[in-house]
Amino acid sequence: MSELNRDLFKVAAIQMVSTPEPAQNYAVAQRLVRDAAQQGAKLVLLPEYWPVMGLKDTDKLALAEQDGGAIQRQMAAMAKENGIWLIGGTLPLATTDAAKVLNTTLVYNPQGQVAARYDKIHLFSFSKGEEYYDEANTIEHGAAVKTFDAPFGRVGLSVCYDLRFPELYRAMGACALMVAPSAFTYTTGKAHWELLLRARAIENQCYVLAAAQGGKHVNGRRTWGHSMLIDPWGEIISVLPEGEGLVIGDIDPHRLQYVREILPALQHRKL
Repeated sequence: MSELNRDLFKVAAIQMVSTPEPAQNYAVAQRLVRDAAQQGAKLVLLPEYWPVMGLKDTDKLALAEQDGGAIQRQMAAMAKENGIWLIGGTLPLATTDAAKVLNTTLVYNPQGQVAARYDKIHLFSFSKGEEYYDEANTIEHGAAVKTFDAPFGRVGLSVCYDLRFPELYRAMGACALMVAPSAFTYTTGKAHWELLLRARAIENQCYVLAAAQGGKHVNGRRTWGHSMLIDPWGEIISVLPEGEGLVIGDIDPHRLQYVREILPALQHRKL
């Protein structure tokens, strides 16, 4: 286990109902991030697709950014102005294929500098009745597991559909916190969201912070919401069922150490 700071460290997850209008979404994110910082959060997580939920899947292609684009400047400013670690949900980054983007998480330190990057590896596909999604039509998958060191310990990066692939989280190593910015559909979220999040926390004996889209979007899509913070024993510390807002709570290194001492499962691993 990596060395842990012994102090409590407050974290927050932002829940949004993003629209096709980036300026509107930015205003909401800016307000909620500021609220989280004012409540003492030192690390804030935005949801997947926070900058835009287009009327159609291909709308994100027009917003695809190179390094240093407008959305990235907005996130850097939010981190610096509020003096926080900001994990920027996801944004569309350009690839060599003009018909696809990377669905990318960027992490900013309190100085507004990029500290880590993760490109979503697992791409969602679902078909049930009139519900149909296939991210591979517009998104190019990433390939690398990514973590970064925060003041309280290691943080593992994942996005939404990644939650269904526990091997990704094992590959992150011993983390104090794992994050999952998401836009789970109402159907799949109602069935599996909480189960998957709690499983990842329990099996990795770490905190899990999930920031979700949560409501009925302009494009007709309904997302499940239920942003939450879960402790290493699988207990839900805070949850927001639906609508805009935030969940907030503490990373407690003593709780982390206690769980790992009474049930040293990470030390018992053979595979």
